[in-house]
Amino acid sequence: MNRARSAFILPALLALTVLLPGCGFRLQGESVLPAGVDSVYVATRDELSSFSVELFRGLERAGARRAASAGEADAVIRVQTDKTGRRVLSVSARNTPQEYEVYYTVEYVIDVAGREAVPAQQLELTRNFSFNESQLLAKDHEEAILREAMAGDLADLVLRRLESLPPVQSDPSPAPARP
Repeated sequence: MNRARSAFILPALLALTVLLPGCGFRLQGESVLPAGVDSVYVATRDELSSFSVELFRGLERAGARRAASAGEADAVIRVQTDKTGRRVLSVSARNTPQEYEVYYTVEYVIDVAGREAVPAQQLELTRNFSFNESQLLAKDHEEAILREAMAGDLADLVLRRLESLPPVQSDPSPAPARP
């Protein structure tokens, strides 16, 4: 009975493995840039912000080459806003914070082939966390982890938007003038 079952399961798994890539299935997190976008330039004020670092990593995983200037790039991501902070959500009877909201806001524009392909879009993510003065170092570390995770999520959203663009068409050479 076990031999009969394994004789059926192995070919079925093999067939599934062969057919899945053909239908367009791919693992989550794997970015595929549109055809014609091989190099990307990221115009940002702070290349060392959490968001920028995660965006560069995502572009590298997608196989994009980092262009030295906007003129050399197939696509340009202009980061207009990249800010993070926290707000108090609740306080105790002694007027000390008990809960914070951490936010990360990004606004960006994507230019492809010299044209604005994605107009200015603002993304904001928020996370809440409880606060306890006796665990100050641990809560600061928790806040930093939340910021890093939100930066990674925002970078993924920007990459998905870049992925969704149609393939870049190279401009056809102009037709010769007729006499």
